[in-house]
Amino acid sequence: MSENSYSIGLLVGSFASDSINRRLADALVRLAPPSLSFEDIPIDEVGLYSRDFDADYPPEARALKSRIEAVDGILFVTPEYNRDIPGALKNAIDWASRPWGSNSFDRKPTAVIGASPGKIGTAVAQQNLRSVLSYLNAPQMNAPEAYIEFTEGLVDEDGRVTVPDTEEFLRTFMSEFATFVERVLTVLPQRD
Repeated sequence: MSENSYSIGLLVGSFASDSINRRLADALVRLAPPSLSFEDIPIDEVGLYSRDFDADYPPEARALKSRIEAVDGILFVTPEYNRDIPGALKNAIDWASRPWGSNSFDRKPTAVIGASPGKIGTAVAQQNLRSVLSYLNAPQMNAPEAYIEFTEGLVDEDGRVTVPDTEEFLRTFMSEFATFVERVLTVLPQRD
């Protein structure tokens, strides 16, 4: 990998104070190669999207779009609610992709990961999110896929992964994401 560095927006789909996906996100930041720096992009500052706002976007939505546009790539860390992504995450994506012609995700390299107490992790939610990202022209890292079964103690309060095999897998995931971001931005530069 080159010596380039890239800023990555971190979109976590849970607001829960004890969110396992927030803990996973913290662990991923710790395990990422030094070529990646992270900016947390809050998604709880916008109300419900309506096209009625397209002619005059509220400041919170403009701020969300600006944060996404300012980074080189996006890492989505999502829970699975009723076999889908949380409504708040979809709402933020809708705000950031509108109004028509100003999609903030266009050509933005992305990766998707998530944790759940269930055996299949967030597999179904991730597939639904990938469908949305495809429509938004956001290149996606397709492999390795990462559906994390979050067991008690997997990630400690400081964001350290306590299971060596899982730690190595997540480190590899982040290394592959860094490579993917560089490849996408080399071949498909961001639009002005």
